[in-house]
Amino acid sequence: MRVLLYLAVIVFANIITAKFPPFEWGMFIIPYGTLFIGVTFILRDLVQNKYGRAKTYGIILLALVLSGISSNLLGDTLWIVFASALSFLISETTDTEIYTRLNLPITMRVLYSGIVGGILDSIVFVVIGLSPIGAGFLPWNLVGYAILGQIVFKILMQFAGVAVLKAWMNVSNKELENAHTS
Repeated sequence: MRVLLYLAVIVFANIITAKFPPFEWGMFIIPYGTLFIGVTFILRDLVQNKYGRAKTYGIILLALVLSGISSNLLGDTLWIVFASALSFLISETTDTEIYTRLNLPITMRVLYSGIVGGILDSIVFVVIGLSPIGAGFLPWNLVGYAILGQIVFKILMQFAGVAVLKAWMNVSNKELENAHTS
């Protein structure tokens, strides 16, 4: 179930990004898919927690292929598909390696690895895909705002996701304790 949810959220993020123009929040420019990309880092960590690092890399590869196919089918330019694939590969690999190496409780590993992954994803995607280097959707004077907007929302999603994960773990632990005392 974790794997299917991870893959579905990635495809959904592509769909919502392709179908709706970015929204502006103050000075920030944020594609709607950004709200879901932060969730993918959390889901990827949960996949790794269950299946291990080696299998997770296989799942990341499958997610990369699905992301590229869905992006292409939605009419994204080749620059956008390339930028999306490159940023996905860099950010998911970084998230995986940080999550693997941190000797902290799961919630802190999820938080830290997701924040770094989200920052890298934002920078690479905006610079390679949206700036004048890539598809040219954003002039240079807006690139920084787009990067910052994505980073802010991805970090907020990490904190929200970790709060939900922590609450879920508390409920699960209480149910387990109650099962043992019954």
